Amino acid sequence: MWRIWRLYDPLRAMVAQGVFLFGLAAMIHLILLSTDRFNWLDGPKKAPSTSAQNAPMPAPKQ
Repeated sequence: MWRIWRLYDPLRAMVAQGVFLFGLAAMIHLILLSTDRFNWLDGPKKAPSTSAQNAPMPAPKQ
């Protein structure tokens, strides 16, 4: 294992790993926040009411 660390700078490798993991975590959280089921900030979005849109048309006047 010590031979691997002779090829790579340990500080640079750990910083790169931290940046990668933070970016991955941020991406996963933003993807989950964009879904309806897992949005823990706003909760599920309510579906628009379709009762007014599906009402029957009034009878024509004669």
